[in-house]
Amino acid sequence: MTSFRNEHCLAPIAPLALALLTLAAPLAAQVADSEAPLPRPLTAFQIDAVLVPQGPRIDGILDDEVWASATVVDDFTQQEPNEGFPATERTEVRVLYDGSRLFLGVRAFDSSPNGPIATEMRRDADRLLDEDNFQVIFDTFRDSRSAYMFVVTPLGAQLDQQVFDEGGRDRRASASAVNRDWDGVWAASARRTEDGWTAEIEIPLVTMRFPATEPQSWGINFKRNIRTKNEEVFWAPIPRAFDLTRVSLAGSLDGLHSLDRGLDLRIKPYATGGGRWQRQPTFSENSHTEEVGVDVKYGIVPGVNLDVTYNTDFAQAEVDNEQVNLTRFALFYPEKREFFLENAAQFAVGTTNSLGRIADLFFTRRIGITPSRQTVPILGGARLTGKLGGNNIAIMDIQVEELQDSTGALIEPGQNFFVARYSRDILERSQIGALVINKEASRGGGFNRTFAVDMMLPLTASFTLEGFLAETSSPGISEGDRAGHVRAGWLSPSWRVYAEHTDLGDNFNPEVGFVPRVGITRSKFHFEMNPRPGRWGIRMMEPMWNITEIRDQGGRTVSRQYHHMIGTRFENGAFFNVMYNRYTEVLDDPFFVASGIAIDPGTYRFWDFNVMFNSNPARRISYNLRYAPQTFWDGDRTDWGGGLNVRFTDQLSTSGRFSRSVVDLPAGDFTADIASFQVDYGFSPRLSLRTLSQYNSLTEQLSTSARLRYTYRPGSDIYIVYDEARRDIDIPASPFVEQYRDHQLLVKVTYLLSM
Repeated sequence: MTSFRNEHCLAPIAPLALALLTLAAPLAAQVADSEAPLPRPLTAFQIDAVLVPQGPRIDGILDDEVWASATVVDDFTQQEPNEGFPATERTEVRVLYDGSRLFLGVRAFDSSPNGPIATEMRRDADRLLDEDNFQVIFDTFRDSRSAYMFVVTPLGAQLDQQVFDEGGRDRRASASAVNRDWDGVWAASARRTEDGWTAEIEIPLVTMRFPATEPQSWGINFKRNIRTKNEEVFWAPIPRAFDLTRVSLAGSLDGLHSLDRGLDLRIKPYATGGGRWQRQPTFSENSHTEEVGVDVKYGIVPGVNLDVTYNTDFAQAEVDNEQVNLTRFALFYPEKREFFLENAAQFAVGTTNSLGRIADLFFTRRIGITPSRQTVPILGGARLTGKLGGNNIAIMDIQVEELQDSTGALIEPGQNFFVARYSRDILERSQIGALVINKEASRGGGFNRTFAVDMMLPLTASFTLEGFLAETSSPGISEGDRAGHVRAGWLSPSWRVYAEHTDLGDNFNPEVGFVPRVGITRSKFHFEMNPRPGRWGIRMMEPMWNITEIRDQGGRTVSRQYHHMIGTRFENGAFFNVMYNRYTEVLDDPFFVASGIAIDPGTYRFWDFNVMFNSNPARRISYNLRYAPQTFWDGDRTDWGGGLNVRFTDQLSTSGRFSRSVVDLPAGDFTADIASFQVDYGFSPRLSLRTLSQYNSLTEQLSTSARLRYTYRPGSDIYIVYDEARRDIDIPASPFVEQYRDHQLLVKVTYLLSM
């Protein structure tokens, strides 16, 4: 079957795109009326560490006498909106250490009438980066690649993350290069003042890894977000294409000596208890659970951790977000278990800087979690990660129990997972490495192995070459089991251009990875520019174009996409996006897009047109809207939706999301809805309550989760969690009929003992 769908509908779109591109071109060439000042010399970005016998009290008030001994850092430079110009608001930073802890004192002046914008108290909340905040990053190994980053807001809210490969080299940080789920052990406190706000930060040195040298010299940089002006300022300036994660451009913190990590031993046991109640049309069942386990972290040497886990914590306090899948390929759900999070990027090999997930050769959710998201207990495991000189080491061994059904019958034998990755730093910021993964069944002889070599070569400040070669091994497979990827990219403040090619053999099978599609070659070329009009309230435009073509291993084109987009970023932080895509898809087998609705084999050509708007995210009331009319296979589809965020007070905020896809196909019609409503209440930065309700029309499920988290000391938490799911099995029109109900109450306690 061949389908050519409504190509004439492009007529009104082409003039719009042409007009916008015509407008953008001369704007890109405009020169500002006044030139930016010359950059400061590199010697200006150096701080001498000050050792004190006793650190300050962390209360957010810079009144301890010990702060007077610290050097004041106060020369900040704009990146946005006027790159290279001095910051319009003064920021003072002081750095101290007492041998076992590092302290930062921050005074952020703010002349706006209403003071700094801060409404979120919950730790690691996405909104923290949209509000006033102060950020610090430490490149403890001075390798210009990896770092630890800490963020604090005027309300004392905290956010932290581990950075690898400079965060993916640009502002569009890849998930594998910036680990937002990492939770370091540190403390912060902040206060609003008449002239702005102040903050104090305490970071125990055992929270970060660093080499065994004397004295120490670390890379360091500071960033402040002044949200009332949508202004971003840095101590060591960073070009617009990059963010604070560009640690190769950081300053230095020199003269650290006599650093004391104690025994460098951290023991974190957990205990979980609760009850579960299930009601289905034919039976009801009640059960209870009690689990105990422990994670141990030991610093063999200052740069290398040994982690040991027993009865691994499965992060029952976390909930996956609902997703609708109208594609032929698997959905991606992120890792949330603490044992797997720290130094996770040291195991990463794949298409890490590509848009979308094409191939991740190692994906920890394949360990102890089935494709249907059912958990399988992990008996225990060990992990060695760290850095010795220019050598990066990551080794993991995990044993998973057998999976049995309710009668005790074996569903899947126990599995052992062994992963080893070694990489070597070369040149100034480059790296080469190798990866070995072995998955082996405890009985039956089943196994799966992956072998790979990879490279990351930033050959200049703007040009990067990267790629990998891989092969898998499984019983009965001897050919078609190889894969490769290469990517060359140019990135500067005004241009982003890259080309990449991926080859995934028919039998390439990394069972401990995430590879949605094999048996293909994929080629992509991307071109993007970033003109800045300097008028009409527009800060930057992002016209881009790319083409992606996928062929089978015989060279036949099976998929092609042309992508056209013009994004517009406004001075107040709002964003408007117009996007148009054209697709060609070849189906060799029927594809069920929904229950009972199949797309027949054939060649299809269709398109979509997207209009999206996000309002200023720093306002107490913000919203986003999306509308996307399109053809879809041999039919039509319309997507629309939006979200509303309301921050009532500094403690209470809500957000609602709704999306609808109305699909009209010759084989049948259906509507797919996703709705969610979230309430966050921060009693304090250490005590927060979140409720999340979600509805998925394709699964006919309404779920609700409520989580109370209390961090009673850094690294130690109490969670009280209530989860409920309701599903209507027989009456699709009535999703709230309680044909199926599953609810549970869970209490979880963790305690961090550090020695």
